[in-house]
Amino acid sequence: MKCLSCGYETEIDQNQILCPRCGGLLEILVEPPKDFSFNKLRGRGVWRYKELIAGKYKNIVSINEGNTPLIRSSNINDNLYFKFEGLNPTGSFKDRGMTVAVSSAVSLNYKTVIAASTGNTAASAAAYAARAGIKSFIVLPKGKVALGKLAQSILYGSVILEVDGSFDVAMDAVMRLYKDLKVVYPLNSFNPWRLEGQKTIAFEIAEELGVPDNVIIPVGNAGNIYAIWKGFNELVKTGVINTIPRMIGIQAEGASPIATAIIKGKDSPDFVENPDTVATAIRIGKPVNWQKAMKAIRESNGTAIVVSDSEILDAQKTLARKEGIGAEPASAAALAGYIKAINEKVVDKDEKTVLILTGHSLKDPDSMTKAEAKRILVNPLHMEKIILGEINGSNS
Repeated sequence: MKCLSCGYETEIDQNQILCPRCGGLLEILVEPPKDFSFNKLRGRGVWRYKELIAGKYKNIVSINEGNTPLIRSSNINDNLYFKFEGLNPTGSFKDRGMTVAVSSAVSLNYKTVIAASTGNTAASAAAYAARAGIKSFIVLPKGKVALGKLAQSILYGSVILEVDGSFDVAMDAVMRLYKDLKVVYPLNSFNPWRLEGQKTIAFEIAEELGVPDNVIIPVGNAGNIYAIWKGFNELVKTGVINTIPRMIGIQAEGASPIATAIIKGKDSPDFVENPDTVATAIRIGKPVNWQKAMKAIRESNGTAIVVSDSEILDAQKTLARKEGIGAEPASAAALAGYIKAINEKVVDKDEKTVLILTGHSLKDPDSMTKAEAKRILVNPLHMEKIILGEINGSNS
């Protein structure tokens, strides 16, 4: 394990979450087995790749997460694929990391977990804590969490703590509580063990498709883009693959500190005090994993793109109406970024590209209702006329 800030190194220790010297982020650097082969694996989902997941787990807390579909585009571009993480148990990619993080907490004998969230982490943490039979506290920015995600946290029985302010205020509170209260185990992505689960997205893509030219990922707190890069990097070390795709991060205009820093060639981002975007899952102005994300982007020769809320909502509608895939706005940001990358010749349409669709559309029902649709109050006896008029293109 190595600190990204001060360079501190130690042997892999499951008790370590932040650097004991400076409090910085720790990377888990594993040397995967040289005889690794996908053909030898058994089972499905995240724990199919257990020999590549660092740590020891006395008890594995799982709801059969992972094994999500990689869907080839039918109507946008034959070289485009959608990794639909919205079909995880709680409807987002967070479940991949949560199975590992909660399994780690239980293996270390923790009885209480805590997480700050814009919604998806909350839903996932609450579900996996319930599965493990332990208590969970969720810290949310009051009034800024999509209804579907808030409802999940309520249903799973978590204790919900609401704060006045943004996600970043909630995140600061969780980091302080973790440092002050040693009895609570943090489930946010500053916990490097959670990223051990999320890197399995790369394993599944490589096993099914090989190595794409580009992987395009919505970026909020910024752990996922690093985790996926880490997964591909470790597969290179095993010899299973010999290249790494370009990692392209997408952020919304109102919450784009990392993308702006990458575009401007800066070493670190200028944080956003009051982030604002319709894509609530990436409405984060002070991403805790910015160092890891910028490392992944730069070391893969990738880049970052900023998209507007209108581009995100248009992309969400396009995904639904051209591909039949219902994804929440943060997921749609990946398609918005892809369209922009094609137009700006950052990505070629002939390149094999995978978009990470991070969450299901039902997470955010309000965003779905923003798409225009014909809703016609009819007399059942006159329905035939309406239908034929629509078929024939008549507005009468």
